Amino acid sequence: MTMVRFDLNGEAREVDVEPEMPLLWVLREELGLRGTKFGCGRGICGACTVHVDGRAARSCITPISAIAGKSVTTIEGLGTAESPHPVQQAWLDEQVPQCGYCQPGMQMAAAALIEANATPTDSDIDRGITNLCRCGCYVRIRAAIHAAAQSDPEAEKGSV
Repeated sequence: MTMVRFDLNGEAREVDVEPEMPLLWVLREELGLRGTKFGCGRGICGACTVHVDGRAARSCITPISAIAGKSVTTIEGLGTAESPHPVQQAWLDEQVPQCGYCQPGMQMAAAALIEANATPTDSDIDRGITNLCRCGCYVRIRAAIHAAAQSDPEAEKGSV
């Protein structure tokens, strides 16, 4: 067991777990944050996407030992019902989800993309969003990403 300290959704946290335990299981089982989903367990589908130091990361293949001293944001820390992140609002406005299972990871990937590229093109979205949606909501996902980029106040500052 190893004590790992990190920032989670703006709060200092520490967990005493095996160093190779995936971040996904720390979030879900140790800390009770169930918004981050398990999909493939191999880093392919993206259902488990979170932000690590502001960048999209697949939590199912990220060992907790790699998170020490870093900042992690989950879907629970992205926005709230009262004050949704522009991506979350665009998801609602564009009626993106069907089953909804992949959507937390998809929203985290989209938020990271917009943070890195304030005005993504369709090609940027194709390259930057590698998450899989079994329901095939890609047309609405693309529309929501474009809408969120246009409504994001940070987008006014230009690409990061």
